[in-house]
Amino acid sequence: MKRNAQEALRIETEFLAGVEANFEDAKGRYFRGSVWQIVRDDDVETLRAALATNRRSEPRKLLKQTPHNRRMTLQGFERRWWFAKRRTGQATASVLAPLDHYAKDEAGEAPPVDLGELQDHVRKIVGDAKVPHVIGVCSPTGFTDEARQTRLDLPNVTLVLVEPNAGGGWRVTTAAEDVPDYVHRVFDPEAANQKIERVRAVIAERGADLLTGGLSVSAIARQMDLPEPLVRDAAAQAAAADPELQLSGDSGEVLLFRGASAVKQERGGMDMFERIKRLFSGDVGDAQKINALAQRRASLAQRRDRIYEDIGGLEKKETELLEEGKRTSSQIARRRMAAQLAQLRRDIARQNTTANMLNQQINILSTDIHNLTLIQQGQAAELPTTEALTENAVKAEEMLETLSADAELVGGLATGMTDTITSDEELAILKEFEQADEAAPPAAARASESATPRETTPDAVDEEAEEPPTRQRGEKADPEAN
Repeated sequence: MKRNAQEALRIETEFLAGVEANFEDAKGRYFRGSVWQIVRDDDVETLRAALATNRRSEPRKLLKQTPHNRRMTLQGFERRWWFAKRRTGQATASVLAPLDHYAKDEAGEAPPVDLGELQDHVRKIVGDAKVPHVIGVCSPTGFTDEARQTRLDLPNVTLVLVEPNAGGGWRVTTAAEDVPDYVHRVFDPEAANQKIERVRAVIAERGADLLTGGLSVSAIARQMDLPEPLVRDAAAQAAAADPELQLSGDSGEVLLFRGASAVKQERGGMDMFERIKRLFSGDVGDAQKINALAQRRASLAQRRDRIYEDIGGLEKKETELLEEGKRTSSQIARRRMAAQLAQLRRDIARQNTTANMLNQQINILSTDIHNLTLIQQGQAAELPTTEALTENAVKAEEMLETLSADAELVGGLATGMTDTITSDEELAILKEFEQADEAAPPAAARASESATPRETTPDAVDEEAEEPPTRQRGEKADPEAN
């Protein structure tokens, strides 16, 4: 089974799990009703028939690795009298994947869902047209532009299209203009805290941009296709977690930049006279200067990035005009395109000049921020003076000398104790112990000799007979015997 089928199965599972949790929160809040019922359905039989038609091997294994186009419908009811109940509406979360493509195991990516497939799928879901229907259709392979932009003319049906984003998260769209916001939230399987964590991950990945400039909240929102207030909340949480990150929106653009931290520590060591002097002089601390410069640098970096985007658009247009001029044979059209190209190239040169000026300004601000940061870090360290360093070095040297003398004294005492405890007589006895150990045969050898009778040969008898008699104790050896 191809990997895209397994990925589609993962998308189907995540979508239905997230929407089911949203359904629980929407009961009685967004959807009318006092009695609720969840109905589940799928197209597994259609998939099994397609696998059998294409004669795929191991159909049971393929069924587990392929989406089943599952559907989950939340039906709401209101009680009427004692036992009767009336349906108030239903919300359906459905998955529409190309099962035929997965069953045939065709090469290439699965195609997106077109308008015809979407209409047939929605009509199959809608039952009683008098009951309001809210339908969210998720396509693991996406939708065509025609399917996204066409509004289905079905009574009492609100349709929402859901597809996974390439960079993470989900894209929830609808062709109708009067769809409430809560409908988009109900069929968005990603919770708000998950979106915030995803934004914070992007901020962490772009940490290098914070060192040289800043991050725009609106730019991140456009990049990730998320609401700007949610991205602003994520940036505020990131700034609260990191004391060096600052969030500013003085110029109308909310920027996240890296500034100075420990502002309170800088003011903590000032006496009353210094406070009054700084108050009347209008002087600010290094941390405030760093934050102001970093904010200005972030604003300039955002302007520079926008200019670079404009330059990219102009260069793209220049390439298109150049190719069009090569293809056309009319001299009048070529003259017109040549004038346009000349103007475009002058505009590109002007924009590059402005970008270079902004780069120089950013470089100057970065240098000043670097110098102020060094000053702040040097003051915050509170290093000891030269006199204190010298005094501590002398004390440490004296301590090492005293410790060395004590170690030598202890070594001498230990040697004297050893000589006193071990006498000459004890050493002689220990030597006798060692000689006895060397002379005695091993116990195993003695046991073997006693257990096995020694064979007596004539040569052995003669040798025993020729041995001299054992000398009795007290006899002196005869010197002539040798």
